[in-house]
Amino acid sequence: MKTVFEYTNVSASDRLESFVEEKLGNLSNKYPFVIRADIFLKKESRDDNSGHICGIRLSAPGPRLYASSDKVSFEEAITETIRDLNDQLERRKDKMKTY
Repeated sequence: MKTVFEYTNVSASDRLESFVEEKLGNLSNKYPFVIRADIFLKKESRDDNSGHICGIRLSAPGPRLYASSDKVSFEEAITETIRDLNDQLERRKDKMKTY
């Protein structure tokens, strides 16, 4: 799977990229029909220390899948976003099954 990172108000981080690619690798192994992932990492300043936003768009057969989350840290946001995408991919896979 090809991955493309886009950062807004955050400097590029090898640690975050490897964390995302490790998590996406699990999805890629489970759902081999996913061909590309666009990862958007954005930092917004807020009073409650949240504002670490992760959005991921996946290219797969059919409409693109997208999920995002806003948490206190990027790791939490990435984990939550990938969990949401896993649910969407499971539903997509069920629809793709031929009987």
